[in-house]
Amino acid sequence: MIQGEIWLVNLDPTVGAKIKKTRPCAIVSDNAIGVLPLKIIAPLTDFKERYQNVPWMVILTPNSHNNLVKASVLDLFQVRCVAEERLIHKIGIVDAENLVKAQSALKIVFGIR
Repeated sequence: MIQGEIWLVNLDPTVGAKIKKTRPCAIVSDNAIGVLPLKIIAPLTDFKERYQNVPWMVILTPNSHNNLVKASVLDLFQVRCVAEERLIHKIGIVDAENLVKAQSALKIVFGIR
């Protein structure tokens, strides 16, 4: 379980407007931090045209590396920490270019200049 991998993750139970159910998520936490069996993840959701210019959404096009079946977006506004037990199985990996975009999106979300 390393940064950039896409895993099927059980996100339930959730409260409020958080993304729910079991869905693909990318690990965004750095491999060198943390001693607890936890990962910081960002959920993926179906691509919608209105997400095109949203600065905290990273568009992922299906390919043989990420193994996605449809255009998706990585929603960096909904990052959360989850126990490794919630990660069900590995789906694929986010390519280096999109991982850099995700890191930039996290800076926007957290107001880091």
